Amino acid sequence: MQTNLTLLTDFYELTMMQAYHHAEITTGRKQEAVFDMFYRENPNGYAVMAGLAQVVDYIKELEFNDDDIKYLRSTGVFVEEFLEYLKNFKFTGSINAVPEGTVVFPHEPLIQVIAPIMEAQLIETAILNIINHQSLIATKAARVCWAAKGDRVLEFGLRRAQGPDAGLYGARAAMIGGCYGTSNVLAGQLFDIPVRGTHAHSWIMSFDTELEAFRYYAKLYPTTCTLLVDTYDTLKSGVPNAIKIFTEMRQNGTLNNHGIRLDSGDLAYLSKQARKMLDEAGFTEAVISASNDLDEHIISELKAQGAEITQWGVGTHLITSKEYPAFGGVYKLAAIKINGEWHNKMKLSEDPIKVTNPAHKKIFRLYDAKSGKMKADLLALSDEHFSADQDLTIFDPIATWKKMHLTAGEYEIRELLQPVFQNGKCVYKNLTVSEICDYAEKERDTLWDEHKRLVRPQPMPVDLSEKLYNLKQSMIATLRK
Repeated sequence: MQTNLTLLTDFYELTMMQAYHHAEITTGRKQEAVFDMFYRENPNGYAVMAGLAQVVDYIKELEFNDDDIKYLRSTGVFVEEFLEYLKNFKFTGSINAVPEGTVVFPHEPLIQVIAPIMEAQLIETAILNIINHQSLIATKAARVCWAAKGDRVLEFGLRRAQGPDAGLYGARAAMIGGCYGTSNVLAGQLFDIPVRGTHAHSWIMSFDTELEAFRYYAKLYPTTCTLLVDTYDTLKSGVPNAIKIFTEMRQNGTLNNHGIRLDSGDLAYLSKQARKMLDEAGFTEAVISASNDLDEHIISELKAQGAEITQWGVGTHLITSKEYPAFGGVYKLAAIKINGEWHNKMKLSEDPIKVTNPAHKKIFRLYDAKSGKMKADLLALSDEHFSADQDLTIFDPIATWKKMHLTAGEYEIRELLQPVFQNGKCVYKNLTVSEICDYAEKERDTLWDEHKRLVRPQPMPVDLSEKLYNLKQSMIATLRK
C-alpha cells in the first residue's frame, strides 16, 4: 500500500547513527534508549490519536536497498563500514503505542520506542511525520463533527490537500475523527470506507436547462439523488426544479434517498426557505446538504441560527486543518542504557512546557466510576502498578501546587500504552477503519462537554504519580546545580 519509506528521515538522523555506530565499534559503548513521541499543546481540549497503522507498515518495511546505499555513498558523508551495517539493517527494538482513535492529551507518550539508539534515532522523523499529520486531521474532524451535533459530516478535501498522501491518509484520519464518508475514491478502496458525492455545477451547465440536468441525474441515480440547487437561482429555480424531479420520482415509484445541496449564499436563510418549500411539497424526508468553505465555527454558528441543514460537506478547512495547521509532536529521549545500566534523562528549559518527563513510563486513564467520564490521565514509572481499590494522589507536572486525591472505589483505571513491536516482531493486530471509528466514538463519549467545546475548552489533567513527580523534582535539582 505504500512505497519503502526508509529514507524518509532527516539527514542528521543518519549522521547521528553513523556516530553512534563509530562509538560502538571503537569504544564498545552499546546504547539502548527509550524515546517518547508526544505533543505539547492542544489544538483543542483534546486530540485524537491516528496514524499507527502506517507506522506499523513503515517499521515492517524498514530496509536499505542497493539504491539507498548507492545514494548515501554519493553524499560523501558516510564511510563504507557504516554503509555495510545499513545493508543488513532491521528494526530489532520494541514499540508501545496508544491505539488509534484514543482521545489523548499533551505530554503523554503516543508512541514509545525502546530500541538500540541507532534504530530509535532513525525512525524519529517518519513517526513524527505520520502521527503529527494524521492526528491533526482526526482532531480537526472531531471538532467539526462535534459542532454538527449528530448530523452527518462528509470529508470533501482531496482537491485542496497538500498532495496525494495528505489527501489519502487525511481522509482515513477524518473518518477516525467522526466523519461519515469521504469523496476520496482511492481512500475508499484502500481503507474500505464509504465514498460519497453528488455532482458539480458543470453538470448542470452542460445541459440546456437545469431541469433537464436534474432529470437525467435522477434517472441514473434514483437511490442516491442529491441535486445541487444553487447554479442559477436557488429559491426561484434550483429548489422548485428539484421538487419537480422528486414529484416525478414519487409518481413513478423511484423516490428513495433524496435531497438537495447548497454550495453558496446565506446557508442559514436558504436552508430554512428550502426546508419550508420541500415540506410544503410533501418531501419532509429530503436531506439538505451544505458545503462552501465550512469549518466547525461556521457550522456551530449556522446551527445556532436554526439552519435546516442535516448533512455537511467539509473540505479545505478539514483536510488542511487550516486554523491549526501543525500538530507539534516531538520525540524526546527519556532514558538510556549504557553497557547494561539505565540512566534517566530529561530536557530542561526556561519554558516550563518544554521540560520533559524522564524515565520509562506508563499511561493510566482514570474515570469517574459512576458516570464513566474521564477524570485525568496519570503518567507513572514503568514498574508502577495501580488499581481502583486504592486511594491515589496525583500531581500536576507544571502547576506543582495542584494535586488530585482519588478515593478507592470512586474511580476506574486502565492502561493506555499497548505493545506494537517486541524485539523487532510485530505483535499488534491492525483493526479495520470501521472498527477504529467505533472505538473512537466511544472514546469521545467519555469526555465531558467542557473538554469538547470549541472556545476555551477545559483542559484535562495529565498528572504524575508520586514516584515520577519526586524523580522529576530530584533530577531538576541535580541538573540545576
